[in-house]
This record gives sequence, C-alpha cells and structure tokens, in this order.
Amino acid sequence: MQLDLATRTAVVTGAGRGIGLATVRALAAEGVRVAGAARTVTPELKEAATLAVSADLSTAEGVRTLMDAALTEFDGIDLLVNNVGAGDAVRPAGFLDTSDDAWHAVFELNLLSAVRACRAALPSLIERRGSIVNVSSINSRLPAAGPVAYSAAKAALAALGKSLAEEFGPRGVRVNTVSPGVVRTAVWEDPAGFGGEVAAGAGMEHAAFLARIPEAFGITTGRVTEPEEVAALITFLLSDVARNITGADHVIDGGTVKTL
Repeated sequence: MQLDLATRTAVVTGAGRGIGLATVRALAAEGVRVAGAARTVTPELKEAATLAVSADLSTAEGVRTLMDAALTEFDGIDLLVNNVGAGDAVRPAGFLDTSDDAWHAVFELNLLSAVRACRAALPSLIERRGSIVNVSSINSRLPAAGPVAYSAAKAALAALGKSLAEEFGPRGVRVNTVSPGVVRTAVWEDPAGFGGEVAAGAGMEHAAFLARIPEAFGITTGRVTEPEEVAALITFLLSDVARNITGADHVIDGGTVKTL
C-alpha cells in the first residue's frame, strides 16, 4: 500500500520512547520530516527525527516551544500526533486518594497538551488540509480498569477529537483517535513505573505480573500490543489512503474491550 506521505511534515508529542518513538520512525520511513518532542530527548529520538525538541508538554510554554520550533523548521505542519500521556501523576490510586493536584497534573498532560498543540497547528493544518491523530486509551471506555483521573482525561481527549473533526472537517482537516489497550512500553515494563506499582499492590513479582497481563485483562489474542503496531495504525490514519475516515475512535487492544 502506497501511503504517499513523502513531502509531508509532522509533529509527534511524547516521542522519546514507546508509541511516540515508534510513530516517529514509521513516519520517517515514509519520507515524512518529523519534529518529535519529549521532556527528555533520547538518543533514539535524535536519530529518528528530523528535529528533536526538549519540552515539558504539560505546560503551555512547553507546547509553545515545540510548535514554534516545528513551524520555524518546516514552515508549516501537515500532520499532528498528540501522543504524550500518562505521566508521573498517574498512580494506581482510587478516587478518594487522588488529590486536586493530581487531577490538574493528569489533565494538563493528557488533555490540555493536545488542546494547545491543536490550537497552534490548526492554521497550518487548515491551509494544508492536514490530519490529526490523538492517542487516547481503552481506559476511556473501561474507566473502572484504571486510575480515575487518567480515564476521565482520556475520555475527554476522545470527545475533543469528535468535536474537532466536526468543526474542521468542512475545512479539510481530518481528526481521529487511536485508543490502545496494554502496550509493551515502559509504563508497564519499568519496575519503578505504573506497572511495577500495580504489581506491588497485587503482591506479585513484576515479571510474573507482566506474564499474567493477557489473561488478567482478557486479551483475546493472548498478548499485549507492540508500539510498532499502534504506530502503523496512526500512520495509516494520517495518510490520504484514509481520507474519508474522520471523527472515529480506533481501538487497538487485542480484543480487550468486549462491548459494542
């Protein structure tokens, strides 16, 4: 399949590792010039991206730094992937144990970073008839399955995508959402990260916990999703091959979500 993305420019947030880095690599392989942003620019991001930007995307200043750098480097943006998410404030805590500060931190990174990036990119996206993909989560559909603030923020992100698709579709901009289930990233695989905390809370060794995820989460395929699989879906949705797909939420979870 020819995606015909060569000549395009893109911005990818949360690009230092995981889904974001895989997306930068997938787009670059299609000939796209990519600005990738992360709080910490990794050697892998430097190698894969046309432009690697260090920015705290939970702040308005950080988003402004990224978008200004991308617009200066490329003189216009065709594609935007709002992938940055989770963050240090996401913990396996219940509602009564989630403070106002945690709510604010989760929404700043998981929702408002996308709001700000879209606002900055849309004039160029309208001019170039571009495309946006927002990376949400199946937690937006299964709120009981994860931290309450994170689930609410991801549900809001999916709703934002619908609204943007409706408002800017007549002006040539497509907006879609991708909602992964468990993906093989540091969120789960880092013993000091979210997955490690969940394992500890369940009284399990981290390695044993990871091995049980497909069964415990009811993943039909029997395995977690790879970052490259999510990146492939994102890249397809950004391309003109998917030119009549907009306003949709595309789940990639190995069959975790059982509802219609």
